Amino acid sequence: MTRPHDSNQPRLFVLDTNVVMHDPTAIFRFQEHDIFLPMVVLEELDAGKKGMSEVARNVRQVSRFLDQLMAEASKAEIDRGLPLRPLLPSGESPITPASGRLYFQIRHLPNLLPETLPGDTPDNNILGTALALQQDFPQRTVILVSKDINLRIKAAVLGIRAEDYSNDRVLEDVNLLYSGELELAAGFWETHSKEVQAWKEEGRTFYRIGGPDVENWYPCQCLYMADDSGFEAIVRRKDGADSAVVELVQDYRNPRHGVWGIAARNREQNFALNLLLDPEVDFVSLVGIAGTGKTLLALAAGLSQVLDRSHYREIIMTRVTVPVGEDIGFLPGTEEEKMTPWMGALMDNLEVLTQTEGGDWGRAATADLLRNRIRIHSLTFMRGRTFLNKYLILDEAQNLTAKQMKTLITRAGPGTKIVCLGNVGQIDTPYLTETTSGLTYVVDRFRRWDHSGHITLRRGERSRLADFASEAL
Repeated sequence: MTRPHDSNQPRLFVLDTNVVMHDPTAIFRFQEHDIFLPMVVLEELDAGKKGMSEVARNVRQVSRFLDQLMAEASKAEIDRGLPLRPLLPSGESPITPASGRLYFQIRHLPNLLPETLPGDTPDNNILGTALALQQDFPQRTVILVSKDINLRIKAAVLGIRAEDYSNDRVLEDVNLLYSGELELAAGFWETHSKEVQAWKEEGRTFYRIGGPDVENWYPCQCLYMADDSGFEAIVRRKDGADSAVVELVQDYRNPRHGVWGIAARNREQNFALNLLLDPEVDFVSLVGIAGTGKTLLALAAGLSQVLDRSHYREIIMTRVTVPVGEDIGFLPGTEEEKMTPWMGALMDNLEVLTQTEGGDWGRAATADLLRNRIRIHSLTFMRGRTFLNKYLILDEAQNLTAKQMKTLITRAGPGTKIVCLGNVGQIDTPYLTETTSGLTYVVDRFRRWDHSGHITLRRGERSRLADFASEAL
């Protein structure tokens, strides 16, 4: 059986390889507790250091951290454990600086594995190491940390305490994710009537609202009332803790105000178009299930601002190339040709947006024009680039890690707008969950910034068949 957990006992965390591959700063994230790295982990890190993938970059960063910690350390100092002194760049330090020690496997440990776990696989080797540490240090709580669910299950069967690596978890529960909108109470105007000022400016209607409720509002948050008033507004700025300026939104549900022939079909889509078309909002995230119109709205707004308003020079679209089924292997051609099979959503939505009245010739001419203003790029080649005056759409953003998301967003130069689309319920990247996805990370981190907006699209608008399938299957 697993030993009872004593919070007063000093803890010794045994790290699996996938933990440091997932987060190269993991060895600094355990505060005052000690870290143990089995020799098989170092061997797996050495095997994974080559290549240009994100995992290979993380492995090389871990190796650099270890090299810095071991610089000028003697054999006796390594045996006693290396102090985990701060090495993280500014802004990436743990909340509580690490004060524990880092231990390496320096001797052969007895094999205490049962006969039910034969062989010398890396996972079994790590399990054997944890069992030996439990026997050698009975006064300590030995905990195996791994992103591998099956390894944690085997550890529990052997009586080893095992935990997932949760330092990268943004939220405890994905249901706590910021939705981007807020319903005002029915009696809101009566309770705030003395603290409301209204005015018009260039045809736009603004309100300055004060009161205790305003304290919990965020910049660019969407406000609405469910009664017949039809009140829908966006928080433009916060003036102190209890005062905010809000603006009534444009109604894009009216076909006369459609965006490239697309009209919003519900309140959330209307809010989304307002955020996407606002040049003061540099970052927009749209989260929703399949069929809620994320890609269509982003493309329509992008084409309107590139071709009609000339706010941006061109549209760049990219996504993570994680296959849902079996990988089809090598794809020939240029970067755009290789990415085309991954961009089925782009092609499908362009077909909707090019339904002009000029017949086949008119549609062909429109499609040719759009191909010259829409570029498809791979995330593989994003590092080191700077995008100037571009409208960048990142599809399937839920499959990015927080670090990859940071790498992409920091590519934005002056005049660039980034739109992140995704469904946190459909994650295909190994070791990522709803609460650790890069999309969840940016939604949570950007909600307090004046130039970012987020909205969760809840209603499917693809077809009655798709809507029923989403609910019943």
